[in-house]
Amino acid sequence: MADNAQILSDLADIVNDITGVDQAEVTAEKSFTDDLDVDSLSMVEIIYDCEEKFGVEIPDEESKNLKTVGDAVAYIAAHQA
Repeated sequence: MADNAQILSDLADIVNDITGVDQAEVTAEKSFTDDLDVDSLSMVEIIYDCEEKFGVEIPDEESKNLKTVGDAVAYIAAHQA
């Protein structure tokens, strides 16, 4: 099971692969839409990749609550098998 720092690092790699945003820009307090310019289609891809990478399921109703990178890290950390 990955710790929060590892989850953040892996999530930064995923965001970079999908959006081209530099990994150093992907920090816990950043908003996906406001700070990182992630559109809805890219967010779907990020969520899918997170599900694959971390072995968690992120239902649509939960994904709407993942506003910041920190929200996503906390969700993944809480739901890892």
